[in-house]
Amino acid sequence: MKKFIETISNIWKIEELRQRIIVTLGLLLVYRFGAQIVLPGIDTNQLAQLTSNTEQGILGILNAFTGGAFANASVFALGIMPYISASIVVQLMGIAIPYLQKLQKEGESGRKTINQITRWLTIGICIVQAPAYLYGLGALGVPDSAFVLGKGPDFIIPAVIILVTGCVFAMWLGEKITDKGIGNGISLLIMIGIIATLPQSFVQEFISRTTNNTGGIMFMLIEVIVWFLVILASVLLVMAVRQIPVQYARRTASGGYEKNIMGARQYIPLKLNASGVMPIIFAQAIMFAPSLLGRTFNNTAVGQWMEVQFADIFGLAYNILFAILIIIFTYFYTAITVPTNKMADDLKRSGGFIPGIRPGKETGDFLDKIMSLITLPGSVFLALLAVLPAVVVKLMDVQAGWALFYGGTSLLIMVGVAIDTVQQVNSYLLNRHYDGLMKTGKNRKVA
Repeated sequence: MKKFIETISNIWKIEELRQRIIVTLGLLLVYRFGAQIVLPGIDTNQLAQLTSNTEQGILGILNAFTGGAFANASVFALGIMPYISASIVVQLMGIAIPYLQKLQKEGESGRKTINQITRWLTIGICIVQAPAYLYGLGALGVPDSAFVLGKGPDFIIPAVIILVTGCVFAMWLGEKITDKGIGNGISLLIMIGIIATLPQSFVQEFISRTTNNTGGIMFMLIEVIVWFLVILASVLLVMAVRQIPVQYARRTASGGYEKNIMGARQYIPLKLNASGVMPIIFAQAIMFAPSLLGRTFNNTAVGQWMEVQFADIFGLAYNILFAILIIIFTYFYTAITVPTNKMADDLKRSGGFIPGIRPGKETGDFLDKIMSLITLPGSVFLALLAVLPAVVVKLMDVQAGWALFYGGTSLLIMVGVAIDTVQQVNSYLLNRHYDGLMKTGKNRKVA
């Protein structure tokens, strides 16, 4: 505890870091405040059924990502997900469209142009999603009487403008956090939205265990212990790397006299899970399709089976297909985001080589082989984490809302963003000669 208090004190002593933390907390508070503001023209007293219908299933996951704004019919109901969708689309199009490939190679100017394209695509996605959300409120349990102005143009047009503006404002908040605050702002907005639903889910599970005679406090303690073990496993998945040794050629430096400098051995860190949470996001987007197909062909036995089986996110058929898709998308996304040939070329230009492997094509093939080998256990581990909520629901009878924090996108985003933020704070501390958050030892402050 003393070490922790000392570290917090060191953080507060660094003026730049202190200002960045205050800016980050302030902008996150603005985002959470906006998530509670209901769209004008909707009676807040009649949203109880909407909240109830978005507590479970795929809508429950979407509501968690928006921090409850989806269930509140808030001005931030679309959250930051349209921007995430636009980013994924632009990234995938960069594989096939030469213009985007050219921009990716132009450095900072190209990155700015790609960001601008992503912003405009975000607005386009919002314009499509906003009316769909408004007209879908009725199907989600919001009665017609809740719409004070009705569902005519007088309500729809202003509401669409507000929803699009809310998403753009959330995107702006994320970019400002990245520039003026700490960490990746977009990821922090998603994480804070997920964490916002954690206390309520925990309290509901605790009340259920203690009042319904389903295990009591002791079983709740077991659940918390299992949850911490899952978090530990997620940290290991995010942090695990395979180090490939690299040897740099001996060089000669002249400084009044010639001196030989031995080549230093370094490492290329290849991440066990190089694709992050993207495979889960891709797979989850596709998992809408089987249920939709079943609903379309519900006059057949196969259609009825698909509609029933794939509507339950904790069902066996749903999770088997979900796990298979995650493994496939892990390989796919790793292949397009880890350019082993480019890594080999850069290594060759800098005078480096992998011992026993020829520079150039053989190095690229070797790195590609290693990535394929480590991606298999990484993808299986990721799939197991993704389906773990269904396992704890079936085996431990955990409530759906609390089960979502046992794995899947929610937990991995929380762990990944938390590690990234800690690493950024750690870099500030180490630069000022303080102990970092992830390093023990005595204070190394120097005059």
